[in-house]
Amino acid sequence: MPINIFVKLISALALCIFLSSCSDDRHTSIRLAHHLDTQHPVHKSLVHMDEVLQKLSGGTMELVIYPSAQVGTEREVLELLQIGSMGMTKVSASSLEAFVPQMKVFSLPYLFDNHAHYWKTLESDIGQDLLDAGTPFLIKGLGYFDAGSRSFYTTKQKVETPDDLAGLKIRVMSSQTAVDMVNTMGGAATPVSWGELYTSLQQGIVGGAENNPPSFYYSKHYEVSKYYLLDEHTSIPDVIVIGTKVWDRLTAQEQGWLSQAMHEATEYQKVLWAESTAMSLEKVKEAGVEVMVADKTLFQDSVSPIYKSLEGTILEPLVESIKSMGEE
Repeated sequence: MPINIFVKLISALALCIFLSSCSDDRHTSIRLAHHLDTQHPVHKSLVHMDEVLQKLSGGTMELVIYPSAQVGTEREVLELLQIGSMGMTKVSASSLEAFVPQMKVFSLPYLFDNHAHYWKTLESDIGQDLLDAGTPFLIKGLGYFDAGSRSFYTTKQKVETPDDLAGLKIRVMSSQTAVDMVNTMGGAATPVSWGELYTSLQQGIVGGAENNPPSFYYSKHYEVSKYYLLDEHTSIPDVIVIGTKVWDRLTAQEQGWLSQAMHEATEYQKVLWAESTAMSLEKVKEAGVEVMVADKTLFQDSVSPIYKSLEGTILEPLVESIKSMGEE
């Protein structure tokens, strides 16, 4: 085991969840780690979730939150959840693809007709089934947070159509679906870790990346990327997950409180996210970024081969079900 992961594991074990067995004075602290800044709307919503949980439980339950990658990367924290050394985390649905192959559906470009279609899907049986599908891998989805829509931003070369992506190195997450999308559009998909992306953009290792407006703003990538094209190719939700070893230690009442706090945090985060998106776009414009609105038809046409490749796979019926919800 690499030394850095070993050290983080020992640290996480020291922070392990303590569930006292006394019937009258039981107090449950759940450790929650994530990699985002404390100003990010996701962190603020998790703080709100803790406040709601403490209120519902009369102070007998709490979330102890460790932001800014204090404990490790998304992957490392997920591994700590699996062994029960950490309680909860926030991950992109793309990061769960290795455990739940069906999560790849969220990385498909232009899957949703609009934001209403997106939330209708997440709040349906489809969304719940995907949250539950990780339990064989010792992780359980509690709910979703809005992560907006991802769009392209570039440093030197303006992108307005798929043709403009030809040969351009675009940073993507470590997701084969994301790689396939950019390559199909004509770009050169280049996986780079989030922590190394600013420098990679600055040094020209990649010519651009793709993400939602708040992430573009809070990461300060706008300092080195002066073109932002709102093509909104994917809408990949964040997922709040809990390790099943921790979940199974909770009483039925505690599980109910936590689920209710999750629901209220989701509604709270929707509002924060919308406000943060609008603010972020204004801030990057003020900083000199040229924000453009794409002709989505051109981009939708460019990725049609991706949907043809799904024929006969486990994603085909799932895509059909999601598409039909938008038509209702």
